[in-house]
Amino acid sequence: MKVLVPVKRVIDYNVKVRVKADGSGVDLANVKMSMNPFDEIAVEEAIRLKEKGTVEEIVVVSIGVKQSQETLRTALAMGADRAILVNAADDVHTDIEPLAVAKLLAKVVEEEQPGLVIAGKQAIDNDMNATGQMLSALLGWSQATFASEVAIEGDDAVVTREVDGGLQTIKVKMPAIVTVDLRLNEPRYASLPNIMKAKKKPLEEKTPADYGVDVSPRLEVVKTSEPAERAAGVMVGSVEELVSKLKNEAGVI
Repeated sequence: MKVLVPVKRVIDYNVKVRVKADGSGVDLANVKMSMNPFDEIAVEEAIRLKEKGTVEEIVVVSIGVKQSQETLRTALAMGADRAILVNAADDVHTDIEPLAVAKLLAKVVEEEQPGLVIAGKQAIDNDMNATGQMLSALLGWSQATFASEVAIEGDDAVVTREVDGGLQTIKVKMPAIVTVDLRLNEPRYASLPNIMKAKKKPLEEKTPADYGVDVSPRLEVVKTSEPAERAAGVMVGSVEELVSKLKNEAGVI
């Protein structure tokens, strides 16, 4: 079975995000970029399935700027077999919207014919949590989101999902789309020999035009601003005063 794993280049999760002075967006100048953490977990899960003998080939795909090659090379160093870069933007500040990404991924899926697509549940830059679901709708495939455990049983995928009430285990027919949550696994570090080997693994470059997909934005970002600073706490003298403040000032009860 072949597995397709979409990965995205985002600001490293350790970096404090800065907003441009004019509020036009996030400042990306001299900012460390890395693979979206949820996508890293998806790559790791695909590799583990391959190590179990369930998967024969892992294809990683990224949609965005040319610099996303670095992200794909990281996935190849972890253990993916080959990569596809859909060069869909020239400006690093351009974020391809989830619907356009899903349409492009649907075309890649039609071309590659994987038995399973494993993706991160969301990207940490826009927190959309929409691409996997949209891809499922476009392909007409089964979907299992927020996966914290994945097992392949014949033609089915058994997925344990993290839901508000706890855990839910479902069985879906493959081919399927699985989006992964944080507790699924701990991604491995790429070793130096594997990093060197990754440079020789195939990385194919495409454009949206090759797939006949329009990636023109449908949304316009009007303004970007920092979140409001957290107000200082207040000491109260009694339970009655606490209840009064929660009721009359905070309005939470």
